[in-house]
Amino acid sequence: MAEVIQQRIEDRIPELEQLERVGLFTPTEVRAMLKKVSALEYKLHRRIIGKDDFITYIQRIRYHFKREEIEYPIIQRIYDVFKRATSKWKDDIQLWLSFVAFCKKWGTKKQLSKVFSSVLAIHPDKPALWITAAKWEMEDCSSSESARQLFLRALRFHPDNKKLYQEYFRMELMHAEKLCKEKSQLEQAKINLDDYEFAEEIMKGELAKIVYKEAIQKISGADFILSLLSVASLFDFAKDIQEQALQDLQILYTKDPLTWDFMAKRELEVNLLPSTESVSKQSKVTDIAQKEERCSAVYEEAVMAVPTEAMWTCYVIFCLERFKRKCNSTDLKQKRWDRMMSVCHRAHDLGLLQESLYKPWLHSLQAFGQEDKATEVAIAMTKRFSQSVETWKMSLQILMESKSDKVHSLFQEALAQVTPKESLPLWILKAEWTEANQSSEEIEAFFAKGVLFLVPAVSIALKERYLDWSFKTGGIKKARKTFARLHECRPLSLEFFRQMLQIEKEQEKCKMENIRECYERALREFGADEEELWLDYIKEELSHHQGNPENCGKIYWRAMQTLQGEQVESFVSKHTLLQTGHS
Repeated sequence: MAEVIQQRIEDRIPELEQLERVGLFTPTEVRAMLKKVSALEYKLHRRIIGKDDFITYIQRIRYHFKREEIEYPIIQRIYDVFKRATSKWKDDIQLWLSFVAFCKKWGTKKQLSKVFSSVLAIHPDKPALWITAAKWEMEDCSSSESARQLFLRALRFHPDNKKLYQEYFRMELMHAEKLCKEKSQLEQAKINLDDYEFAEEIMKGELAKIVYKEAIQKISGADFILSLLSVASLFDFAKDIQEQALQDLQILYTKDPLTWDFMAKRELEVNLLPSTESVSKQSKVTDIAQKEERCSAVYEEAVMAVPTEAMWTCYVIFCLERFKRKCNSTDLKQKRWDRMMSVCHRAHDLGLLQESLYKPWLHSLQAFGQEDKATEVAIAMTKRFSQSVETWKMSLQILMESKSDKVHSLFQEALAQVTPKESLPLWILKAEWTEANQSSEEIEAFFAKGVLFLVPAVSIALKERYLDWSFKTGGIKKARKTFARLHECRPLSLEFFRQMLQIEKEQEKCKMENIRECYERALREFGADEEELWLDYIKEELSHHQGNPENCGKIYWRAMQTLQGEQVESFVSKHTLLQTGHS
């Protein structure tokens, strides 16, 4: 082993000497580098080595020099280290990708080809690697044939992979486009084309058509055909493929909402205005209105043919999106509003309006002053989504903002319907409303009931809120009274005690005995797990004007006896820093 290490170190000497000769490093720096290289080489030959050792070595070599006389050996050295690393950690995809990135920037095509061959032989189950390799062959090596062969091999491993087919389809279209451009350039230069081969079938996208047909036979779904159509639409010469995809979409997936959604939105792309003449603003508005009417007509046909929630969702989203668009025309804005309201109402009445779409609809009703209608819809939606916390929360917020007298009863119904473990957001919302709208006696009664709730998260959150409300409304006396009532009422949170500590510290006459009581009670509950609590207690004794530094030693030893496992070591370390003034 020593001979191998020595040989590798000696191999580095000519490079380092060259670095010295060209003036990049001094003799002292070169000797230091040689020493570091030796240490790294020995690290790589230990019985137990880590991947970080290889990465450190690669970073140490550094490959950003620009001088030709020193660049190649350094690049080759990094390439060799990457090879050794990937041979040891064959399963590390990120390491392979780093190797690929390095070769793309610094290596030769031959080297990168070898890297891709190696990684694909080890990881044929990773479609992304096949795509990366094929794209490199197509885009960097200008080899469509090699890219094609890689895609075909990849599809043998992954015959149902959507992304592979999409990228293979794209590659064939790019290849056809490239041939068309090359032929056009030669014709423009008046060069005889007899010496060149340009297959008309390929330039018309026939290979891409074959890929398309095979793809839709292997993979079903309107979404997949739409993804291929979006690729084909980027190429002007692929009109035939686009038309074929549209036909397949309408024949194979007549009942799929995605098909109807796409066909409806296509109406927005139809340009009826003359492109050569100047067009008035009113004409543009009229054109947009007509396009939206045609879209709406397709959607109307769609919800009749496919009366599902998914189909209505597409229609409602279209209406919401069009309404949100900026518009200076009052008439067009009104048409969009009327359409949105009508479609949302109809979907709601049919019980086919998606839960997430109620929110923008309700906010629109509120924004346009239709508070009563918003309240009516908000209450109605809770009947349909009675188990949904978000629905209840949204409905309650609508009623709270409209100052409805039904808020209290709706809260009661919400808490009765929702699973207790999921009810915390509703309790918090009710606490906010209760504090803002009810008397002190009613608020006290609410908190007294809430802190006893069986779900720990709710009980804890309300104790913290109760303490905060007590201090804000009744000052320190009321806060201490609430704290005294609750500090034995488990479950408790550390934040509850820290809240009380902060309240005590903010007092003009801050008494250390009150702060000690808070810390002691907190430590009874959380002393076994919270090393920071012990450290804060020590800091308080050291910094407070009524503190007693002699207590710090006692607190320290109590902490050592109470804390468990790694927390003891962490506590000792932090305490040492505190003693040396580094807290």
